[in-house]
Amino acid sequence: MARLIDIKRLKAPVITDPRGNLSFLESHRHIPFEFKRIYYLYDVPGGAQRGGHAHLNLRQFIIAISGSFDIVLDDGFERKRVHLNRSHTGLLLPNMIWRELDNFSSGSVCMVLASEYYEEHDYIRDYRQFVNLARNTNPQQDTQIA
Repeated sequence: MARLIDIKRLKAPVITDPRGNLSFLESHRHIPFEFKRIYYLYDVPGGAQRGGHAHLNLRQFIIAISGSFDIVLDDGFERKRVHLNRSHTGLLLPNMIWRELDNFSSGSVCMVLASEYYEEHDYIRDYRQFVNLARNTNPQQDTQIA
């Protein structure tokens, strides 16, 4: 079962140029999986929240292509908030991590590289169900969610 310590901050290569910088991401080179789906969130209204789920199998790389936003991450035992605001640095999330995205700045764009195609049965959308599953898979853990 994944824990918050398994989440990695990854930097994309940056090619600097007076005309503007360029970054890129490659499967199995920068991202440790083949991405089968790429999607992005944009025009998120002020105060709105996205996410609010976990995945049974899917892994993701999440990056702020433009602007900024926060991700609240939860492994069923503890929570932490991470602020993303660099177009060359993102988070690699393993499966079974609950995520909520909020605090979107005006004009922000969140891009997600996903290890699997969309499958509704891979989503856990009920937080209590997620916590029960996470804690039953890790019975030796007894930490409280912060």
